Amino acid sequence: MTVWFLENLEKFIKSDPSTSRMPPICVTFGSPLVGDFIFNHALRRESWSHYFIHFVMRYDIVPRVLLAPLSSIEPELKIILHFLNPKHTTPMPEPTEEASALYVTVMRNASSVASHAACHLMGNTNKLSDTLLSFVELSPYRPFGTYVFCTGDRELVVVKNPDTVLQILFYSSQLSSEVEGPEIALRSVKDHLNYQSDLQNLETKGVAHLDNLQGLPLSSNVGAAGLGLVLNNLGLSTRARPCLCAAGELEDQKWRNLEKINKKKIDIERGLLALEGYKTRCEAGRVSYYDAFKLSKDTDDFNANVKRLELAGIFDEIKEMLKRYELPDEFEGHREWIDIGTRYRRIAEPLDIANYYRHLKNEDTGPYLIKGRPKRYRYTQRWLEYALKISAGSSGESCFWAEVEELCLRTINMGLFEDVKAHILSLEKQVDKWVQDRELGDDIFFEDSTFVKWWKTLPQLHRSGSCIAKFINN
Repeated sequence: MTVWFLENLEKFIKSDPSTSRMPPICVTFGSPLVGDFIFNHALRRESWSHYFIHFVMRYDIVPRVLLAPLSSIEPELKIILHFLNPKHTTPMPEPTEEASALYVTVMRNASSVASHAACHLMGNTNKLSDTLLSFVELSPYRPFGTYVFCTGDRELVVVKNPDTVLQILFYSSQLSSEVEGPEIALRSVKDHLNYQSDLQNLETKGVAHLDNLQGLPLSSNVGAAGLGLVLNNLGLSTRARPCLCAAGELEDQKWRNLEKINKKKIDIERGLLALEGYKTRCEAGRVSYYDAFKLSKDTDDFNANVKRLELAGIFDEIKEMLKRYELPDEFEGHREWIDIGTRYRRIAEPLDIANYYRHLKNEDTGPYLIKGRPKRYRYTQRWLEYALKISAGSSGESCFWAEVEELCLRTINMGLFEDVKAHILSLEKQVDKWVQDRELGDDIFFEDSTFVKWWKTLPQLHRSGSCIAKFINN
């Protein structure tokens, strides 16, 4: 419900401006995990994570239960849920055996999930951990939002890093000795019923924030007070603490990568200005810069190709970082990078299309839009469409020339016109909109452009009623 509300917040603000001062807050107590890694990534991308606050008792099994496959815990879980149900009327004995079986199964699976995640956090290049996935089913559920762990010692620990939360969910509920087994297993069930009693005097409790994970004491014997005491109260062993540090280091590395990318804005700006200058010079000679680049007869065309390749290298690097989740989740939602990416896509992709058809790559690989379009353009187009909340593919003006090239090939024999008529009408409708929105330039209507030459080969009856006839005739 909260996600739905956030998605529709702009609509609510339009009808009631005071809504902007009352964003929704979702607070849970002992909630099971409800989303996977992508769900967490999406919320962080939208900067919505801080709207979700989850309170978790140190041993409560419910927030951890879905780290195990449901099939492995279903019999015990039914009994436990019946015991936890506040509406059951008949007295029920404490489910000691079921609690022990559930605790062991959940912790065993949580160990696999946390260990696999820790390998990635620490940059482990050993393929064994990935190979094990062929034999071990790992739960897809992952934490999101802000977690507030209740240590059981009248202290709260606030954690915002989801990778850190996952490690704490596992390590904080570990046994100190085998003797504690049945006791902790039963407590893991009973703790789910203790939120009201433990949190009713919230203002009197101490609150610790695990924000700076780089300075964590790695030994449980260090720090009788402060952060060391907090970690001890959470039961985080010397094995757990490096995992937390690695989670913090990974998050810091993402922001360092962003700084590195931000420094390349100057090179991107120079490249874009160079290509925009090239386009202007071509238009001064009444030639579409697409057609000029496709012929590539002059030094100016060669220089434009150099800038095209330089910019492609930068945006391919950004694309690879995004693919590997090496940039902050919020990156793709930054308005400045959306604008830079859109400007780049609109000026550079027509040159890529020209190069593709100039070298007849379509004959070996297939149509540009199906087989040849680089992902750097797909990424930047998706940024804009998502920011504007428009349908996927509706901002495809930079692919205009690819559509034209394919239609040229399909209408060489005019007997095929009826077969592609619907495609032509759709393109003309889009061109009309793109030109009026200034997303396509007037250079596409130059008399000698590939587009105009092809369009004039269409049947006269079609051309006379076309919605773009006014542009070509003028």
